[in-house]
Amino acid sequence: MKNKFYNAFDIKRLKESERSNDYRTPFQIDRDRIIHSSEFRRLQGKTQVFLPGEYDFYRTRLTHSIEVAQIGRSICNYLCKSHKEFFNDEFHIDADLVEAICLAHDLGHPPFGHAGERILNKLMLDYGGFEGNAQTLRLVTEIFYRDGNRYRGMNPTRAFLDGVLKYKALFNQFDKPENHFLYDEQSVYIDFIWGNGYESVKNDTELLNNFRSIECQIMDWADDTAYAVNDLVDSISGGFINIAKLSKWKQNNCKTGQEEEIVDSIIDWIKEDNYKQKFGAQIGEFIAACSIEERNTFLDELTNRYAFELIVPDEIKKRVEIYKKISVDLVFRSPTLHQIEFKGNSMIEKVFKLLEENYIVETGASKLLPDFNDRIIRSESEKNRRARLVCDYIAGATDSYAMRIYRRLFDPDYSSLTDLV
Repeated sequence: MKNKFYNAFDIKRLKESERSNDYRTPFQIDRDRIIHSSEFRRLQGKTQVFLPGEYDFYRTRLTHSIEVAQIGRSICNYLCKSHKEFFNDEFHIDADLVEAICLAHDLGHPPFGHAGERILNKLMLDYGGFEGNAQTLRLVTEIFYRDGNRYRGMNPTRAFLDGVLKYKALFNQFDKPENHFLYDEQSVYIDFIWGNGYESVKNDTELLNNFRSIECQIMDWADDTAYAVNDLVDSISGGFINIAKLSKWKQNNCKTGQEEEIVDSIIDWIKEDNYKQKFGAQIGEFIAACSIEERNTFLDELTNRYAFELIVPDEIKKRVEIYKKISVDLVFRSPTLHQIEFKGNSMIEKVFKLLEENYIVETGASKLLPDFNDRIIRSESEKNRRARLVCDYIAGATDSYAMRIYRRLFDPDYSSLTDLV
């Protein structure tokens, strides 16, 4: 049965596809390409909160992405059942599309979590910056596969590409931005996503970074739900958060009775040793809190994907913000994590500086990268493009691979002929 929520505009790909009569929908093809990619598998070795491998139960970027995808599908199913006035079997938000977007949303994140993202952006400021969401766009459009002596993208549908993009303002529209931008050369993809509508809004950075398709809105709330809840579970399980720390945090930070009740509930769950079940139930509550409203936009003649807005009650948003703030204050700002971040930053910076000297400022004689990467970087005559390719290599590394690169280049006691194979 054809889903009339989507039309030819939504399923159009960047390039005409040679595939015909596939048993899958276009969005199922997008999803399957993500799942079977090396880029997706690499997420198993990238930090979510704690370094992968420290303990078996910690979440990685991969498990986080799978959890976000499950929550995203559940939101779709809930909205379709709870809003019969909008949706039915022939007109509904596609759960396969949302799943694909959720699975892909963190593909562009570098090693060592958000700390790695910040240091790469600092190092790339003279070359157009670095941003995780922009790097995800670069992956799926330009460097998803190796094809002979070049990279190529996964040729995504317009709806999938649009759903991945939380931010659409460009690097050059800000003064040395820390995050929430796309690379300047990626404006061509905004032209593709929005058609001629981009011209009317391209100078409005606030609109560009807040105007999202319904699938992107669902992904964003699923992401918020997953990391707000599950980062706390991992932190409590790992001993980073306990009753004493929560009690002290409550005294210093809670300004309303509502905020105190939220923290008291967590303390009670830890006392009763049922915090995993209780937090699991929170995910269901955050899904069931979602509703939908119609809105009018400049894209409504082209697509239904902007005609609806996801609504989440303020009380639920407040709870999520409290959860995230507890994690930031008690875990992300802890000396232990700062020490780990400092070490990761130092490794990325030293590796980048060496590669910058050998490949970006000028092309030196030393072959410091694998043959494929060395070859495509040296083939570029433009300095900023060489810098972007060096950044691609570092950003694509898992935490453990980044450590091996560092040791290979700087540790005199470390040597392995197979390390960069």
